[in-house]
Amino acid sequence: MTQQINTDDIRDISQILKLLGDKTRLITMKLLEHQECCVCELVEIINTSQPAISQHLRKLKDAGLVKEERRGQWIFYSTNRENKHYELIEKLIGYVPSQNHEFEALAKKGLRVTCK
Repeated sequence: MTQQINTDDIRDISQILKLLGDKTRLITMKLLEHQECCVCELVEIINTSQPAISQHLRKLKDAGLVKEERRGQWIFYSTNRENKHYELIEKLIGYVPSQNHEFEALAKKGLRVTCK
């Protein structure tokens, strides 16, 4: 028996695919798959400006793909596992190679969670 998908679901899935079609957002989602990060860490790993990373995160947050937690003046981001389409997101980012080496390199530089 096939599951019928309504037009809202199709619109949501289309939006997710568009968002994750961007390399920076796809890598960001992979980085957040198992760990939370603050903007400063993502800036260092992805090697782009803070405003650019913030814009990508805002788009992901607006779509409900990531959530944020404020700690003092810093905001930490993580995947929103409660998203209705998280299973799809998880499958998509499963095709992206692990980015754990990026966290290891960041830690070796002494830059892991520099904003605490």
